[in-house]
Amino acid sequence: MSNNLLFISGGELVLVMLLALLFFGSKAIPDIARTLGKGMREFRKATNEIKRELEENTSDIKKGIDDVTTSIEKETDDIKKGVDNSIKG
Repeated sequence: MSNNLLFISGGELVLVMLLALLFFGSKAIPDIARTLGKGMREFRKATNEIKRELEENTSDIKKGIDDVTTSIEKETDDIKKGVDNSIKG
């Protein structure tokens, strides 16, 4: 992990922690950390759910595009063969 966490240096991080300690007191900090952890878990869970839904919905589109691509490749191969045959023959 780098020395900078979200563009915050070590000294700035210590200052923020000291300010949090002064504002909230030592007893409230574990509750705040726990709440932040729960929020981060929920955010990550929601993000993963959105990714999963996008992948499910786009898989049909991707399959359709692959089918069209295969069809176009087949048609171009047929045209190439026809042109080659007419040039040779």
